[in-house]
Amino acid sequence: MATLYVDNVPDTLYEALRKQARQHRKSIAAEIVALLEENVVTAAEQQARHDFLKQVRRLRSRRSTSAGGFSTTEELQRDDRSR
Repeated sequence: MATLYVDNVPDTLYEALRKQARQHRKSIAAEIVALLEENVVTAAEQQARHDFLKQVRRLRSRRSTSAGGFSTTEELQRDDRSR
């Protein structure tokens, strides 16, 4: 696993990271790794997003198999009242 050193971190940012790490009960290093994992897209994540988007587009392009649209709320209320 690689090691990353960062110089010249502004004091306000460092204090915010320290506070957030404390709230999550993590070290500052662990908190930074978690933030990087959440915000930096890896090649595997990019591929997964691409596959998901392709599947969504495929599903959207399908035509509905139902004969008609859904009943309106007004029609559903009338049906309920007539029972």
